[in-house]
Amino acid sequence: GTSMALIIAGRRSGEGPWGLAPGSKILPLKSGGAYGIANMAKAIRYAADQGAKVINISRGRPVAKEAEVELQPAIDYANRKGSLIFASAGNDGDASNAPAYPASLPGAVGIGAVDKSLKVANFSTYGPQVALAAPGVGIPTRCTTALRYCVEDGTSDATAIASASAALIWSAHPTWTNNQVLRVLMETAGKPEDGKVPSQYLGYGIVRPRKVLLDKEGDPGPADVNPLLAARSTASPSKAPQSGSNDDSAGKTQNRSSQTENSGSNVWPIIVAAGAVAGVAIVGGLVITRRRRTQIKS
Repeated sequence: GTSMALIIAGRRSGEGPWGLAPGSKILPLKSGGAYGIANMAKAIRYAADQGAKVINISRGRPVAKEAEVELQPAIDYANRKGSLIFASAGNDGDASNAPAYPASLPGAVGIGAVDKSLKVANFSTYGPQVALAAPGVGIPTRCTTALRYCVEDGTSDATAIASASAALIWSAHPTWTNNQVLRVLMETAGKPEDGKVPSQYLGYGIVRPRKVLLDKEGDPGPADVNPLLAARSTASPSKAPQSGSNDDSAGKTQNRSSQTENSGSNVWPIIVAAGAVAGVAIVGGLVITRRRRTQIKS
């Protein structure tokens, strides 16, 4: 949770890293233990009741009826209260590729991860539940054992960057609703090279907050229509291969490697620039995290 909060709202100390939206206010809520799903549902409702605009859930659980029964009402409640929920798609794309909750539930914005070349990360879980993508490889963050610098890989980190991007946009347009912030994120996202959206790897593309903040792009549209739910109700995205399918690994790798953003520019400096220019967000966040791996840099 601390690492995700750093990515979202960190304020540099010494030579440490900045968060993308350092003016954000963080509402840290813990979810886990034997009642993890029920606690997550309670945390989502609590965050919405406290006025959190962005709810960041850098965590996922295997698909189960219990998760749907517990979490869907909480997600619906938070959306009605005006919150925008981002959840990590998962880190099993190179293994079982099993979908996870809450990212797979309607009303949650599932986030995949890309690397420095803007290609989808091998570990990023893919499928129709992926709505957007963000950098999730080699992300600077906090070490827990010593005051050293670490880097992390994971859709958890990508989700934090997507949440921070929404915080920046919302701070610049405080009268927009959750639906309008999401709509401009989807409209201005860097699309796959083949132009087909939604992509099962990148969803509607890689978040690019500077397109909204600096280039003034994106039409917020109607305040009361969720653009993701509306798009999914009218589109039929290709279904992701299920675990245990007979797709050969070479074909899978080729398909995955083609999922890149078509702007030709590196998304990381763009995001950092947007953070430096418009880091005045006033957005609370539920930070629930599951880390993929950490490497300590000398």
